[in-house]
Amino acid sequence: PISSLVARLDCLLAFAIQSVERRYCRPEVNDSQVIDIKDGRHPVIETLMRVGEEYIPNDVYLDDSSQQVMIITGPNMSGKSAILRQTALIVLMAQMGCFVPAKEAKIGVVDKIFTRVGASDNISQGESTFMVEMTEVATILNEATKNSLVILDEIGRGTSTYDGVSIAKAVAEYISSKAIGCKTLFATHYHELISLENELDGVRNYSVKVKRSGEDIKFLHKIVEGGTDDSYGIEVARLAGL
Repeated sequence: PISSLVARLDCLLAFAIQSVERRYCRPEVNDSQVIDIKDGRHPVIETLMRVGEEYIPNDVYLDDSSQQVMIITGPNMSGKSAILRQTALIVLMAQMGCFVPAKEAKIGVVDKIFTRVGASDNISQGESTFMVEMTEVATILNEATKNSLVILDEIGRGTSTYDGVSIAKAVAEYISSKAIGCKTLFATHYHELISLENELDGVRNYSVKVKRSGEDIKFLHKIVEGGTDDSYGIEVARLAGL
């Protein structure tokens, strides 16, 4: 019917306009197990930047062998969550036929994208924020396949430190094992997880760069290789007026 053709044309025209105006690139979508994004950006956040500000792009590389799981540490407000979400969005946009916010992108097709981010409860059903989090993680572990992309943000933070670290480490170990073996971005403040790089194949540490001068800190919003053992929690609290 004509209405269906008009709707399809409207969608493709919207893709084209956004791609030209926002400097998107044409991704290479293939059947490999590789996600290789050069200078990736968040398609929503970059449109909300103040005049004179520029979104800091980042590279992300994932495959099924040498770098299957990226453990990302660093302070709050430094951009960890944005990097996780922009990666998922770029993969989704590429597979739906749109150009993507990056300098270059090679996207191996994924069967599912799983995310565990934010904090919410379901009090009416008697579920705390931690119970909701664990239910979502359980769903990921039961349904993800080797061809999935998983985004995990601060797993285990809703309970005691020791329990939380144990859960986060166990989840990372299970995802990286042959039981699933999927491509994963894992942001965490549990610095104990940094040791997994030396214990598990395909796990690599990354962190967000911070520039510190005396008591002043500046988040550079750029991920680099290597983990960090400081979340700058006191400094971030100070920035909030605490």
